[in-house]
Amino acid sequence: AGDGDDEQIVVDLSKIPSNVKNLIFVVNSFTGQNFSQIENAFCRIVDAGNNKEIARYNLSCQGNHTGMLMAKLYQKDGAWHFHAIGENANGRTFQDLMPTMVRNL
Repeated sequence: AGDGDDEQIVVDLSKIPSNVKNLIFVVNSFTGQNFSQIENAFCRIVDAGNNKEIARYNLSCQGNHTGMLMAKLYQKDGAWHFHAIGENANGRTFQDLMPTMVRNL
């Protein structure tokens, strides 16, 4: 409630083990309520280094779904790269979203 982000996940890429090649960011409604029933539901990805918003999804306007694959970070040639996805999905947990995540690796 109120202004600003209600929840945040902060990832320090320098602390990710070198054998991890992909990170997929998802959002889901654990209660099973679809996002069209939640007023002003949005999710965004921000580069904390420069406070620049690099992806934003308005979840409320995108249909009758309970989850979304937001983006993927992947390692290539020793550097992290960002790929916006924005694919609607259904599921209460990240495990429910695994088939959609696997398709996007």
